[in-house]
Amino acid sequence: MAELLEWLARQLVDDPDAVRVEEVERDDATILQLYVAPEDRGKVIGRQGRIARSLRTIVRASSARSRRRVVLEIVE
Repeated sequence: MAELLEWLARQLVDDPDAVRVEEVERDDATILQLYVAPEDRGKVIGRQGRIARSLRTIVRASSARSRRRVVLEIVE
């Protein structure tokens, strides 16, 4: 799941080397923290948050098999 998110984010940004994803386990969910370069943050969020919403949908769909809630956070 994290690998898929990282690959998608690398395709969107100008500086793919700055992209990294960290998984944080919490009681009820897995948090995927997506780190990108500050100048690429807008590209990952998109107009009116459309790309971020799409990335969240993909992550949620890929986690359906594990039956564990997964949340995507875009971090500075």
